[in-house]
Amino acid sequence: MCGIAGLLNFTGGRPLDGDILRAMGDSMAHRGPDGDGQWVSKDRRIGLAHRRLSIVDLSNSAAQPMSDMDETVWVTFNGEIYNHLVLRGELKKAGHRFRTDHSDTEVLVHGYKEWGIEGLISRLDGMFAFAIWDDANKRLFLVRDRIGIKPVYFTRAGGYFRFASEIKAILTDAEVPRAVEPSALNHYLSFMVAPAPLTMFKDIFKLPAGHIMEIGSSGVLSARRYWDAVPGNGIDAAETKGLSDAALEDFYTTGIRDRLEGGIEKRMMSDVPFGVFLSGGIDSSANVAMMSQMMDRPVDTFTVGFKDHTHLNELEYADRVAKKFNTNHHEVLIDEGDMLGYLGDLVHHQDEPLADWVCVPLYFVSKLAKDSGVIVVQVGEGSDEQFSGYNSYAMYLQLHRQFWRAFKALPGPARQAAAFMANTMTCPHTPRLDRIADILGRGAKNQELFWGAAHAYWNVHKDRVLRHPINGGSWPVLEEAGLDTGGLEDGDSGAAVSAMMAAFDSAHPGQDELTRMIHNEFRVRLAELLLMRVDKITMSTSVEGRVPFLDHALVDFTMDIPQAWKVKGGEPKYLLKKALSGILPDDILYRPKMGFGAPMAEWLRGDFGRQAKSAVLGSPLVKDGYFDRDHISRRFKSHHDGRQDNALHLWLLFNLTAWHDHWIEG
Repeated sequence: MCGIAGLLNFTGGRPLDGDILRAMGDSMAHRGPDGDGQWVSKDRRIGLAHRRLSIVDLSNSAAQPMSDMDETVWVTFNGEIYNHLVLRGELKKAGHRFRTDHSDTEVLVHGYKEWGIEGLISRLDGMFAFAIWDDANKRLFLVRDRIGIKPVYFTRAGGYFRFASEIKAILTDAEVPRAVEPSALNHYLSFMVAPAPLTMFKDIFKLPAGHIMEIGSSGVLSARRYWDAVPGNGIDAAETKGLSDAALEDFYTTGIRDRLEGGIEKRMMSDVPFGVFLSGGIDSSANVAMMSQMMDRPVDTFTVGFKDHTHLNELEYADRVAKKFNTNHHEVLIDEGDMLGYLGDLVHHQDEPLADWVCVPLYFVSKLAKDSGVIVVQVGEGSDEQFSGYNSYAMYLQLHRQFWRAFKALPGPARQAAAFMANTMTCPHTPRLDRIADILGRGAKNQELFWGAAHAYWNVHKDRVLRHPINGGSWPVLEEAGLDTGGLEDGDSGAAVSAMMAAFDSAHPGQDELTRMIHNEFRVRLAELLLMRVDKITMSTSVEGRVPFLDHALVDFTMDIPQAWKVKGGEPKYLLKKALSGILPDDILYRPKMGFGAPMAEWLRGDFGRQAKSAVLGSPLVKDGYFDRDHISRRFKSHHDGRQDNALHLWLLFNLTAWHDHWIEG
């Protein structure tokens, strides 16, 4: 796990030097405290930078940027290639000579020369963001892994194409302007993050998951998707044809268990100590249980809890799992004071606002791992999305079945009249009616019912908090590259969701509602919010997070399992629980889901709430910008008085205004 960066001069202007590359790398020193490197081409038109967190092949020969023997192909790489030894063996048979003992980075160089960029990526099993410069053909490739576990950002301005693992590296160059992207701000209110390829910075973009971008020496961009979370790639219909229900359940559970076990085993590839973040829930406990079967020493486990609001703690369950599997267990307890002391670093390391307060406990448990000498951790992200583990999934599925289909069958004028009537009856003190009005509004506009498991500002809320609707948006660079921006220019975030799902339905007609919801989650919330928080926060402590539930072989397999099996009998995670039966005790498998959270509602009623209110209301975004100051002030007061729980909206606004103060206002 590392930090990558680079520049390509495509106009022949100011020649590159190592100083700007070094500055880009130094801004991400936390991603790679074990070493740094820069390479500049002889004509000084292209330069690559790297910060190294040594995990696989700790020798100096594995340092980056790395080239082939004749220095015609160069790479800077962030991530892990779990099948690199197999690929190395194939390449050696094809005549390639390696400098390193077992560096996975070197496989990328030789793999590109042997198979080309498409052939290389199709063979990779891992998480990665990397750039390859082909000197013979004068072209640069930028690649992000299938699921989006590793981020990579880019901009084209002032005659340069710039890229990096973090936006702050791009911003080290004074020629890159700092401004707000209004459309991204608008969609952030809905999705709690700017959806790819947008970021909160105008003209700075992120490469979406599962994409390759090619940059020519003249600066022309061309991007294409090489993988997506869709049905049709995991299970051959012939394998399940004619199976009884019992045999089919066994087929599904065996397939899940084997792929999860394989995913966990792959992610133990490391030359440094590794462990597990343990909450005591199904997902993290499965990591511990399976890993403990593969190791001849105790698993290192790490848990975070709260000193001041113990009702959110899962320490008892984590301790039970730790004792059952005889782990080397570590705990850390935090409170509001710890959170307040961390906020400045949080805003800095997020780069752009990620309105998920899980970032706070995630930082402290990551620091606990680092302070304990552990560099690599396995985490449970991706399980709830694949196996329908969220309570909101059940709610949306029920709503779709009992109401949505019938409502959408009504004539358009009838739906519009119902939505108008409901909207006229709403007010800030009727959250239940707000939800009804917004859902009816989606139906009236022929939009999707489900926008994501975490949806902050509904349209009815935006109408109150924004001084004016945010419409419009034009991104010539993205259009030229062929990156999908469907619906993102619309002030209604539902247009973006509908555009995405229309494309899915066209390519994969007749899919059940849960499969459609899961595809939505992989494209937006999982890649850009949940996985981004894991990357940004763990790496801020120089710790690498790995996600076995997002092994692409498991994802391909589960995308071909129908809704009826994933929630059989109304049981969330039905198949996963069956697959783990006998591996985890029943009191862990079948206990109610708590979720990894933080007592933000309570903290916002204390000292932090007063500080947050002052910061938000004093921000230029509120004072003379996008937001209605009086409305926000009333929301803070009603939350402080305990009349409403406005924590999600208030935390989202605090993150946004704190980001603006730090990165835009300086």
